[in-house]
Amino acid sequence: MKTNQNCVFCKIVKGEIPSYKIYEDENFLAFLDINPQSPGHTQVIPKEHYRWVWDTPNVGEYFEVVRKIAKAQQKAFATDFILSKVIGDEVAHAHVWVFPNSKVSGDKKDFAENAKKIRKTLI
Repeated sequence: MKTNQNCVFCKIVKGEIPSYKIYEDENFLAFLDINPQSPGHTQVIPKEHYRWVWDTPNVGEYFEVVRKIAKAQQKAFATDFILSKVIGDEVAHAHVWVFPNSKVSGDKKDFAENAKKIRKTLI
């Protein structure tokens, strides 16, 4: 697996930096954003280091994981309004933001509880 030793997301994948994991499989990892826009704000990344989402060779599989997280957030936070962003300038590792709208109730900094709520509703 290719990684970048200076990449914060690669360090999260390797377990060198702690995170609140939501989902993990062989190729992808989803974890709570440390500076959330709303409760449950999640980063979905490929485990291998790719600079841009569009460089990820299995982008269809990638977006199936994004959808899985969004559906879990809908249930966990009782909202249909889930946002996603693909920008990529904050961290030089492919990532998709997935987060409920800002009107959902809950403390966006209660990482343990928000992670538990989403994991409980994953299908």
